Amino acid sequence: MIPKQFIGSEAQATYEQAKVVILPIPYEKTTTYRKGCQHGSTAIILASDQLEAYDIELEQEICQETAIFTVEAIADTRTNPALTPEAMLEITTSRVSKLIADGKFVIALGGEHSITAGVVRAYQQALNQPFTVIQIDAHGDLRHSYEGSIYNHACVMRRVLEMDLPTLGVGIRSICLEEAELIKQQQIPVIWAKDIYRDSNWIDKAIALIKTKQVFITIDLDGLDPSLLPGVGTPEPGGLNWYALTKFLRAVFTNFQVIGCDVMELAPASDSVVSEFTAAKLVYKLIGYSQQRYYSRTKLC
Repeated sequence: MIPKQFIGSEAQATYEQAKVVILPIPYEKTTTYRKGCQHGSTAIILASDQLEAYDIELEQEICQETAIFTVEAIADTRTNPALTPEAMLEITTSRVSKLIADGKFVIALGGEHSITAGVVRAYQQALNQPFTVIQIDAHGDLRHSYEGSIYNHACVMRRVLEMDLPTLGVGIRSICLEEAELIKQQQIPVIWAKDIYRDSNWIDKAIALIKTKQVFITIDLDGLDPSLLPGVGTPEPGGLNWYALTKFLRAVFTNFQVIGCDVMELAPASDSVVSEFTAAKLVYKLIGYSQQRYYSRTKLC
């Protein structure tokens, strides 16, 4: 039986009890290389049932300390392949807005990266102050349009910029000329993947680039090195390793108020569970970090 709840066999909570809500968004319309990310959220939830509840780093059984609930999937192109990008964004913004209004910490699971524009729009509408969108990704995703659509997954951060929100790209290592020129013209902060491997102080430099108190984190899983997580649509060599990524994420959660997260672009491989298990463990880390203010400072050191 496929579990319907993230890490469901370890902990059960009602929606009303939940501090953290997992929102599956199995939408795929514009992927341009390896397809299958509409199956990503289900694969992550299935893999999560194999996670150990105890987190060595945080010294907690996270799911026992934090009530987690997985809501029904939205914008599902497996059952509604005719769903348009505009409709997906409207559905996503509406659903995330309701979860925010209910006081939940939302982690959205994709699906393709274009979904993030709808998630971020919900937070922008809910908050009275600007926040930074931290993008962990292999690609810039800053094209104005791609393959005839401004809602292509390669354009999502351009749509975020159009919301007048500051961004910070981390682990970027593949862009086109249009994106390179835009980054220079608008002085968009980027921590390039090449600099992560050359500079031991890259996390401190990244933190210094964030000028808002609140941040939203969007993770395209191709931001990780494909030797660690190959199950993505557009793998790119030279990505973040596990400990570089988690060390950076913990620093962000420690120094800023993280308002929400998403994890996008898992395209499960038929002959391996490595990618979905790694993605599930990453989601579990995000849950643990999101609640780290409840842990003692000694455990955070």
